[in-house]
Amino acid sequence: MPAEYATFGLAPAMRAGAVLTGGDYEAHRDFVDFVVDGRPLLHRLSDLDAVSPLASDIPPAIFTAQVRGLLLETGAPLPGGRYVLYGCPECEDLACGAVTAVIARDGDDYVWRDFAWQTDDTADLELNGYHGIGPFRFHGAEYRAALGALLDGGAPASRRRVLLIGARVAVLAKLAAALRTIGIGADITRDATGVPTEELRQYGAVAFGRAVTEEERAAVRRSFEDAGLDVAHVDGLAPIVPLLVAQIEQALDRAPAQQRRLTGLAATDGAAYVEVTSRCRVRLTAHRLDRLYRTHTSEVFDGVLEPGRHRIALDSKAVKGEAFLVARTSGSVLVEAVTR
Repeated sequence: MPAEYATFGLAPAMRAGAVLTGGDYEAHRDFVDFVVDGRPLLHRLSDLDAVSPLASDIPPAIFTAQVRGLLLETGAPLPGGRYVLYGCPECEDLACGAVTAVIARDGDDYVWRDFAWQTDDTADLELNGYHGIGPFRFHGAEYRAALGALLDGGAPASRRRVLLIGARVAVLAKLAAALRTIGIGADITRDATGVPTEELRQYGAVAFGRAVTEEERAAVRRSFEDAGLDVAHVDGLAPIVPLLVAQIEQALDRAPAQQRRLTGLAATDGAAYVEVTSRCRVRLTAHRLDRLYRTHTSEVFDGVLEPGRHRIALDSKAVKGEAFLVARTSGSVLVEAVTR
């Protein structure tokens, strides 16, 4: 392949939702990301909290219109032949900022160039251009095949629904409410036996409370296996709602492992070890239970990390007793119990 060409592909991605301290939250979004030369384009754009226009929760007609726009079958939505590649995950308003680029045809090829951060109809390339990114030239056949597959029924299926199984109804109710707040549906049950396959198919994960026996877990797994469904299973670490939300977000992540930004987390009572594949902001939150079974939450780190493995010292008070650590980037979540 000539050096001037880049490969083009698509891959499932998500913007991880979160229940934050103080009652705030961040919405969960599933979307399709653009993969250029084997790497998600979003990862090239520093630490950007954004989603592509190809999201699973937009109406089918709008999704189709977005795909046809990228194929240049419709006119550009912004002056100068510019298209939105990534926008605000909460409201998708251009005023919040968006990554745009010119998409043009050159013979049979498609070219993406002049990437910029844009907050109104006009892009200032000198002030807000992404210098050093692009231009990218894609073979027309490869480009059309990837996007065309979305028009042929390959749009991302939204399985943002979780089946919650446990003994502590109050905790499950709070967890279900928290999940619904960030855009993840949740149902509570103790027995999935006999549930129709069509109902089971809507779930992307099953979460078990600590009091659920192994026999009960096995019965639930068999129900999904008998229906020919492969879902993620979450063993709840502790009855701490933000922690359980993070575990479920981790389970719902469908992005290929090689295309994730946050790839490793280990935690001891003295340090956390975090591995990232590209420069990004990482937030570490510690959750713990004291001897009276009360919950405590501490924000232990919030900063930008370069690619590689990092050691981050932890305050022993923040991880005293039975403790757990949650690591977050804008698109990934990892959860680990703190070891001694």
